[in-house]
This record gives sequence, structure tokens and C-alpha cells, in this order.
Amino acid sequence: MPLFADICNLKQKIMEEKAFIFDMNGTMINDMIYHEEAWHKILTEKLGARISRAQTREQMYGKNEELLIRVFGKNKFTLAEMQALSMEKEQIYQANYFPHLKLIKGLGNFFFFFFIKKFPMAIGTAAIPFNVNFVLDNLKLRKYFKAIVTANDVAVSKPNPDVFLKCAELLKIKNENCIVFEDSPKGVEAANNAGMKSVAITTYHCKEEFAHFENVLFCIDDYNNSNLQGLLI
Repeated sequence: MPLFADICNLKQKIMEEKAFIFDMNGTMINDMIYHEEAWHKILTEKLGARISRAQTREQMYGKNEELLIRVFGKNKFTLAEMQALSMEKEQIYQANYFPHLKLIKGLGNFFFFFFIKKFPMAIGTAAIPFNVNFVLDNLKLRKYFKAIVTANDVAVSKPNPDVFLKCAELLKIKNENCIVFEDSPKGVEAANNAGMKSVAITTYHCKEEFAHFENVLFCIDDYNNSNLQGLLI
């Protein structure tokens, strides 16, 4: 019969083989309405787009440059112009959201527990480093993550799976052993394309929008949901 120490070592090995990857905006912090407001202001007031708030919301996935191309076409702006517009939008967002900056309920304890238990964690986000630094440094979260993959680290963003594949590669964990936390259908689709299961956070999209994804384990409103305990098994 195996010794108790052997069983403990095996259990620890199993735990170490599982990893958790987090999107950031809407998943770690409930800030998507502030991104929507900033984008709508830039698109309509600065750039003159005839676009409704609902249409703006539909375009809010992937890189900032990708959004501008979807709205205006490929030849409207140079890359430098798109990067400048992206930064202006993020400055509006940060100024408006900063007084409300905090983790979604229960996530602080979630991070601390996984960190103590040595579960590998990563961030896979379409945000630019300017926004990633804004969140991680103000909330002092950087110590929890072994890998951080941003918009600048991949050629194409979600629903392309590259951001999550790169996280798994950096963590040295098999794709199928990674669980992705996401707030958007496009992000869940990216996880599915990467061969990863997902937990959907309904901060910005309703539960019904995730119903057709077979890789979604369950949906949560916040990180106090009891279903999360099952991820440790």
C-alpha cells in the first residue's frame, strides 16, 4: 500500500497540474460600463461615428485597434493614430473608473487561497499594458500571477486562442488542465478554441449569452459562488 507521504505528494502533483487563467476587465474588476462610456465618447464625439450605445457594446472585444477597424474599416487610421486614440480612450476610462476600482466580491480571498495552495495563475487579456498596470499595481495583485499576457503579446486577440495558449505555455501546463475565467462570449469562445474549460462571470453579459458554449462549466455573479469549490477537486 502507498505510504501517506506518497499519497500527499501525488495529491500535490495533481494540484500543481491545474492552472487558472483570468481575463481582467469585467472578470477581475466590474468596469465594463466605464469602457463602454469611454469608447462611445471617442467614437461619437471625437470621431463622428453614427453608432448607438448598444452598437458600441457589441464591438467591445479584442484589441482597441481591432475595434476601430471594425467600426471604421482598415484604411481610416494609421497604426500610430489608432494607438493614440486607444491611449486617449484608456485615459478617459481610468479617470472615470479609478474612484470605483476594486476586485469583484470574493476574488481577493480566491486569489489568496490559490496562491497559498500554489495553484499557478495567469492573466490573459486584450487590454494594453497601460491598463494592466493600472489594475495590478493599484490593487497590488502582481505577486499572484506567474504569467501575464496582454494585447501587445499576441498578433490577434480573442476569440483567437493565442492569448490563452501563450498563458498555458508560460505556465507549463497542458491546455486541457487550464480553466479560464471570462466575462465575454468572445473570451469564452477563445478558451474553447484553446481546448480549455471556462467559468463565465455575468458582470456585463447575461447567463443566456453563454448557454451555447459546451466548455462553460458554470456561470457566476461573483467569486463567493459555492460552485467554485468544485474546481479544487
